[in-house]
Amino acid sequence: MSRIIHIFILLIPLCFSLQSSSLYAQGTASDGLADETPTAEEEAPAEDAVPSYPAGLDNPEMDIEEFSIRLIPLTKEELSELAIVWQQIARERTQAVVEKQVELENSTDENDSATREELVALTEERGDVFDHYSEVVDMLDKKGGDEAEVADLRSYRSAIIVEEKQRADWRTLAQEALNWTSSEDGGIQLAKRVGVILISLLALFIAARIVRGYAHRLFRRVPDLSKLLQAFLAMMVYWLTIAIGLMVVLSALGVDITPLFAMIGGASFIIAFAMQDTLGNLASGLMIMINRPFDEGDYVTVAGTGGTVKSVSIVSTTIVTPDNQVIVIPNSKVWGDVITNVTASDTRRVDLVFGIGYDDSIEEAQKTLEETVSAHSLVLADPAPVIRVNELADSSVNFVVRPWTRAADYWTVYWDLTRSVKEAFDRKGISIPFPQTDMHIRVMGETSPAELTAGSSGRGRPKGAPNFRTGDAGPETAEEMAGSERDG
Repeated sequence: MSRIIHIFILLIPLCFSLQSSSLYAQGTASDGLADETPTAEEEAPAEDAVPSYPAGLDNPEMDIEEFSIRLIPLTKEELSELAIVWQQIARERTQAVVEKQVELENSTDENDSATREELVALTEERGDVFDHYSEVVDMLDKKGGDEAEVADLRSYRSAIIVEEKQRADWRTLAQEALNWTSSEDGGIQLAKRVGVILISLLALFIAARIVRGYAHRLFRRVPDLSKLLQAFLAMMVYWLTIAIGLMVVLSALGVDITPLFAMIGGASFIIAFAMQDTLGNLASGLMIMINRPFDEGDYVTVAGTGGTVKSVSIVSTTIVTPDNQVIVIPNSKVWGDVITNVTASDTRRVDLVFGIGYDDSIEEAQKTLEETVSAHSLVLADPAPVIRVNELADSSVNFVVRPWTRAADYWTVYWDLTRSVKEAFDRKGISIPFPQTDMHIRVMGETSPAELTAGSSGRGRPKGAPNFRTGDAGPETAEEMAGSERDG
């Protein structure tokens, strides 16, 4: 009995030791399990994670207008996440479209209208998804999203649409086009927008004309502003009104006009090189309007052409000649040449020249000219007319007659004085000689003119002949010709 008690006493420490080792092993194992056990967030599946964007923005049933408005407050990080979600939705819808398209191609019935209608319906539903998808991608691009990511997202949509349209048969395409035409969000909406744009354009043109008329009246009140510059500024106001109004209309219809400005900015550099001559005319037109060498209604001589200025546009000047020819001259040629403005001054001097014979009295001619000029009602007394002997010409003694008159009466005075002086000279017996030449013949030697007329020595006019040629037929035979050569 004592031996059993002794053994029991020895076993008690051993049991405690074994129990401690077991507890230690369990603790170590539990610690390892605790390190490997995932957290609650890690255990939750990805689809259960709370999105960073507001709830409901991944609903394909949401109206596109409301959807576009709700995207405005989102950051680019939220938009990037939302774009991936919509890409996944679009992929699922596209998979359904592809399956239906394969079913239609494998169908033995070429006129399987039911399957085709289902395919068109699925394509339209997927089109609504792509509309939401595009709105997200466009907003991401506007808010500075990664360019490579935006390009990939847009390429995904474009590639799907292009491939589907290329592989679809003509019946499916016709059905899609017909459905789009009658759709409220498709053809009907486009027709409404086109109608709104056309009506807006008509209203803009009417409003721009009203604004141009008001601006023209306003510019007329500005002192020292030429008619040409008034017309140019009024036209600028006209086109600016149309441009600003059109941008407002397009923005109200939801059209993004930012790419339009980018396209214009990029193309302006190329256009500048392609239209160098036009830009030169534009710069010359601005210089004409600013420096005002002439105005509308002035009679000018430019680029070798004389006429009345009808109008000046940005690139050309229109002139009407006295015989009513309309001539359009590029502004670069007008500004780069000598410009003579005939009607710029209120008065003009009429320059006339009259000649009298050398046998006529200079004093009487001077008096006649002064009386004729002073009698004309349109000749100005101040400045006084200038009438002087100017030249001893070959056939006449020339007077210069230079009266002054108003610019509008120039040609009237010119024509009237030309006629009046001729009539006055005729009354006074003063001749107006025409160009003539006096020939004086000098005969060398002792032969007199009478002997020449008698035809002595075989020379001169034949007897009885009215002139030197009559009766002189020349040598008639070879002997006579030889004798004529010996005499010569």
